[in-house]
Amino acid sequence: MNDIILFKQGEIILKGLNKREFERKLIVNIKRRLEPFGDFNIYAMQSTVYAEPRGECDMDAAFEAAKTVFGVLSVSRAAACEKDKDTVVDTAASYLGQRLQEASTFKVESKRADKRFPMNSIELSRYVGGELHDRYPHLKPDMHTPELTVTVEIRDLAAYVHGAAEHGAGGLPLGVGGRMVVLLSGGIDSPVAAWMTARRGVRLIPVHFYSHPYTSEMAKEKVLTLAKQLTRYCGRLKVELVPFTNIQEEIRRKCPEGLITVIMRRFMMRIAERIAIKNGCTALVTGDNLGQVASQTAEALAVTGQCLELPVFRPLIAFDKKEIIDRARMIGTYDTSILPYEDCCTVFTPRRPRTKPKLAEILAAEAELDVNGLINDLKLDCDLTVTERS
Repeated sequence: MNDIILFKQGEIILKGLNKREFERKLIVNIKRRLEPFGDFNIYAMQSTVYAEPRGECDMDAAFEAAKTVFGVLSVSRAAACEKDKDTVVDTAASYLGQRLQEASTFKVESKRADKRFPMNSIELSRYVGGELHDRYPHLKPDMHTPELTVTVEIRDLAAYVHGAAEHGAGGLPLGVGGRMVVLLSGGIDSPVAAWMTARRGVRLIPVHFYSHPYTSEMAKEKVLTLAKQLTRYCGRLKVELVPFTNIQEEIRRKCPEGLITVIMRRFMMRIAERIAIKNGCTALVTGDNLGQVASQTAEALAVTGQCLELPVFRPLIAFDKKEIIDRARMIGTYDTSILPYEDCCTVFTPRRPRTKPKLAEILAAEAELDVNGLINDLKLDCDLTVTERS
């Protein structure tokens, strides 16, 4: 019996003449993702990517990793067999035998991509279902809410038998959407924003601002842990670490207290833009959520983005906080995000931040600062490459 993993393509099937390029990128990403678990022959046919093990492979670990590859709608672990109705029945009984014994209701779903097969989908489902019922008489057919769905796919190279497919990561293959810089704090929101952007095929460069000695080494390690958790989906990440203390202290000394947060964020955006341009990125990404804090009102966000030439993408802008938390739990970053280590923004939070700052007063306050000089004094070559196994 040939154990294999089937990847059903998502949005790629809607692409036109450049579909093959998307598919090639998906295959490259799948190869890279499964490489730690063994040698796989990976190829695409009929909007499906096949990962066939060559020799000993850790199929359990490979299947879990398969569910984190962007561009995949669903993933199935299947048994390949000859395209013969009785062989299909034997394979289903062998491959799904324990699950057939444990279930009380079932149904068979068939998909006939190879139209040369002599039975249509309905006929094949009825035949396989009847034969399995004879072998497992305790099973009751249930076409609506079965405990077990036996899926049979008749494709060009073989027939494939598997249980219900599991959800893939969705989106587009990583790498088809260019590169962007994401501002990565230690909170809940920015890792989710990073994941959502990467899901659209974008490679990311995370930028983190730290304020030693106001923030601890543990706060920096927390962010690097978040980046490592994101590599399950995003691949290797080069995290840019920016020392921000001098700029924050200068802002606190010379600017009105109520404007400190917005002015700090304008500096962050300028610095992130420089890093983005240096690395050939096309945009910035933030975890901003409209109205969540004083610096995320419509007025504050407009003033913050005014100092930039690159666009700023805010994938969480209209999310409810519970939706963000649920997504953070799903991708595995929530428990790290809630660890009690302060980031560089919270330690300089004013008592009464302005929620509707005016651009004229921000520019007047910044006139007291040597904006370019403060940024030029930074050492922006402090980076750390993070992988899932680092």
